[in-house]
Amino acid sequence: MENDLLEIRMSEAEVRQMSPLALAFIGDAVYEVFVRTYLASEHRNMSVHNLHVEAIKFVKAHSQSEVIKKLEQELSDREMYFFKKGRNAKSGTVPKNADVQEYRFATGFETLIGFLYLIGNRDRLNYLFRFIINLKNKGGF
Repeated sequence: MENDLLEIRMSEAEVRQMSPLALAFIGDAVYEVFVRTYLASEHRNMSVHNLHVEAIKFVKAHSQSEVIKKLEQELSDREMYFFKKGRNAKSGTVPKNADVQEYRFATGFETLIGFLYLIGNRDRLNYLFRFIINLKNKGGF
């Protein structure tokens, strides 16, 4: 394959044509890799089980919902567009440990992360991830 699969970039127009749930699918994976990498680098001697337990605190729908509520005022109009597109998408399922509103906000958060990742906006992703780490360290979720 000619393209470097780790460096796929799409135009915003291409991303706008994607299903918000497909963007959330990508965003979920990107966020999970960020969280796992961050935790493993910060807690090098922690057991894998304990790393997993800590990761769940970041990635569960309740936490993502709290994060996006605190981030909303930081979002640009186009970022808000993708968040709302994901939040309003009908997925057909709700996890047993989250209510519908939390799950929808979490889906919007993941859609936003997927959008930023696919257009290659690493600076903005780093800003948001730093915001999340600071929020977590202050007991914000």
